[in-house]
Amino acid sequence: MITRKQYLKTRPICKVTLKLNKKDVDVNKTIHLVGEFNSWNTSSIAMKGLKNGSYTATLDLEPDREYQFRYLVDESRWENDKDADKYVYSEYANCNNSVIIL
Repeated sequence: MITRKQYLKTRPICKVTLKLNKKDVDVNKTIHLVGEFNSWNTSSIAMKGLKNGSYTATLDLEPDREYQFRYLVDESRWENDKDADKYVYSEYANCNNSVIIL
């Protein structure tokens, strides 16, 4: 879930924090954040596991844009963000992608 959008006054950046609760995804090993912001690289943004079983990641993104993304769970299963700002159909993957609107 998109938990925080913090627009910086000193730089044209928005710090976006995403968090997946343990109850929202059954995970055995890893969760990677994959999207337009990292050219859909499936291994560059590993989400950090927290003691309570949740996973989190913070990104510095350019404001006034929309970014499509998904979560890659255990390197084999794709999940959307249930609290995304919207969803967009992707013909490439034949699925809906989550979207962050900044």
